[in-house]
Amino acid sequence: MENGEIPDNAPEHCPGPQSETAGKGDACQGCPNQQICATAPKGPDPDVVAIVERMATVKHKILVLSGKGGVGKSTFSAQLAFALAAMDFQVGLLDIDICGPSIPKMLGLEGQEIHQSNIGWSPVYVESNLGVMSIGFMLPNPDEAVIWRGPRKNGLIKQFLKEVYWGELDFLVVDAPPGTSDEHISIVQFLQETGIDGAVIVTTPQQVSLIDVRKEVSFCKKVGVEVLGVVENMSGLSQPLSEFKFTRTTETGEQEDMTEWAMAYMREKAPEMLNLIAFSEVFDSSGGGAAKMCNDMGVPFLGKVPLDPQLCKAAEEGRSCFLDDKCRASAPALKMIIEKMLAQKNISSENGA
Repeated sequence: MENGEIPDNAPEHCPGPQSETAGKGDACQGCPNQQICATAPKGPDPDVVAIVERMATVKHKILVLSGKGGVGKSTFSAQLAFALAAMDFQVGLLDIDICGPSIPKMLGLEGQEIHQSNIGWSPVYVESNLGVMSIGFMLPNPDEAVIWRGPRKNGLIKQFLKEVYWGELDFLVVDAPPGTSDEHISIVQFLQETGIDGAVIVTTPQQVSLIDVRKEVSFCKKVGVEVLGVVENMSGLSQPLSEFKFTRTTETGEQEDMTEWAMAYMREKAPEMLNLIAFSEVFDSSGGGAAKMCNDMGVPFLGKVPLDPQLCKAAEEGRSCFLDDKCRASAPALKMIIEKMLAQKNISSENGA
């Protein structure tokens, strides 16, 4: 229990040996360390001091959160990092989703390893101005499950914050796991002394996702983290008509491919249609979606990102959606959202962090 660290055998919701409730709280009942924690001297965690010193070279810290998994939070985090780096900012992307680290895949860094030096752990770099840190770089087998209780997860997050040498950064983007669990409490607790610019919350339009996003907004308000805004992801399927496949159902119930016929027909009869982008609702947004929720809860709505197969492909291939015109449906929407977020913090997109 050196330096106030939470021991590995502590219960899941351990308040930590430096807490005023250490050894006294409900979570402490039955813990083998209960008596030690109750009588141990309390004081500032020296690791927090080390984190403050390490984060002193980071200008802006942005958390990316979601109420549910599978809403595209990590995709947004990855593309946010790509976009900021393309604006010539110095960017770090920290993946604290300990059990489901997808950032290495989405940045094209699978198989990379962390290197250590006398100044700390070195991030893995996509470009000279975009560094990444994730537990995914530490797993000997990418298929290996990370089966850790809360205290061990919190310990790794603390280690990332105090050991990783980012150098001078304009932005540190933190990709958090879904929900409001130990990891979220830890990252806020460890970074609060260094100043957190705020959180971007990612959701999908339907009520089953928005119910949990409301809890995420409530969490941010309780812990004093500004909600920079909410992004409605997968806001309808949107892609160029020329990229669709067309089928018809035969009398036997089979699907017959009619794509070649449909494309030939449009080229001959209505070629201008091939330049259109087709749109279709995927999730039920009759309840008003994220925009109405933001209005109800008094938080900014940053905008909508369509479900774009080309964006999904970019994420699978670990590349930026802004480098070419393939993501015609999603890249402009993402760009507007990111510029709106920067404007809220009075940061110029012309590298004025």
